[in-house]
Amino acid sequence: MKVIVVGCTHAGTAAVDQILKDHPGTEVTVYERDDNISFLSCGIALYLGRRVKKLEDMFYADPETLEKLGSKVCMKHDVLKIDAKNKKIMCENLETHDVFEDSYDKLIMTTGSYVQVPPIMGIDNSKILMCKSYAQAKAIYETAKDNKHIAIVGAGYIGVELAESYANTEHEVTLIQSNDQVLNHYLDPSMSDNVVNLLKEHGVNVFLNEHVTGFSGDDQVVIETSQEDHKADLVIVCTGFIANTDLLRGQVEMDRHGAIIINEYVQTSDPDIYAAGDACTVNFNPTGKSSYMPLATNAIRQGALAGMNVFGNIQKYMGTQATSGMELFGYTVASTGLTLTNALEHGFNADAVVYHDYYRPDYMPTTEMLTIRLVYDKDSRKILGAQFFSKHEVAQSANTISVCIQNNNTIDDLAFIDMLFQPNYDNPFNYLNLVGQMAVDKERGCDQE
Repeated sequence: MKVIVVGCTHAGTAAVDQILKDHPGTEVTVYERDDNISFLSCGIALYLGRRVKKLEDMFYADPETLEKLGSKVCMKHDVLKIDAKNKKIMCENLETHDVFEDSYDKLIMTTGSYVQVPPIMGIDNSKILMCKSYAQAKAIYETAKDNKHIAIVGAGYIGVELAESYANTEHEVTLIQSNDQVLNHYLDPSMSDNVVNLLKEHGVNVFLNEHVTGFSGDDQVVIETSQEDHKADLVIVCTGFIANTDLLRGQVEMDRHGAIIINEYVQTSDPDIYAAGDACTVNFNPTGKSSYMPLATNAIRQGALAGMNVFGNIQKYMGTQATSGMELFGYTVASTGLTLTNALEHGFNADAVVYHDYYRPDYMPTTEMLTIRLVYDKDSRKILGAQFFSKHEVAQSANTISVCIQNNNTIDDLAFIDMLFQPNYDNPFNYLNLVGQMAVDKERGCDQE
């Protein structure tokens, strides 16, 4: 069987690795228009904050590795057209400009996404940069050396992480967000307030509810917003990603945003085409619906499953809870599933409780405060999501709640689920048990929040 993989970041790399591990004799050809693969864009902030010395350390695979496995890797090759009906592609060698055709039995679409560039006047200014790829990260690093005041437009994960990185490297930082909170896909307003306060404590100028309407200026960039103008030496735009799927438009089913819709075997509406990563939707378990969530965790899992399932319906895609986390000025911020705001928007009869206490007994030499916001459905009592904020490492607790959502556990399950007790780590009832008990008490009418 001949398999063509179009695009080779996280999902493509995982797919090739899985195919050749399970079926070493498979003819696999990779077409990648860039000169690198497997770049961890989530590590850009670590590099810009000088916590990682070499940006090249953010690559966990290279073309030579995939070739040693037995694949043919064509770097700097741009796929110009896909003819799904006849199972052919047209490709250009970007170095020689030769254009040629190739054919496949199965196609894996892992073309990823690109930075959403808002249609704003002046955004083509050379001092306005995007942030996703290896080349963009290098450009940001070099440009920021000679610029003291940096403005970041967009306060999702990347924007907030960049704000921390530059605040830690003695830059003046302005963070501009069109929403009334930061991290609005992951946190409810009260948890967002914790993050905003932390940013401000470290000198970041945070402006919420400000829509950027234009850019102007020469020596300094003037960021024009719906509220006021701001000035900066350099602007980094972090306003989200768009699925890179034009090659298959009109040939497979896509959602209204242009992301390829997949089934439980990461297969598109064309049975010989599979999709993984930022190019496609995810099955979002808290709602039971397809959604677009461009996360590296989703990409790697979907890519590996595509590599398995091109040989038949071998393993189902379990879906995702969009579990994520970050370290911010020594605190862990983590989330999984739905926020209360999003749960209500999706029609759930949802509610939330907040646990705020020490993570382990106060008789221990040290301890830290922990805030957990648990979101649940009042009708089914199922756990819908959770958010965490603490100096204590609580990212793994987000993973635990992710499993609970995956398994349709209720607040009653969480209240008494078996967890270890040892004073170094927690109280006789773990804090996840305790927040579950708070939710049960609230539903019984004895809310202690």
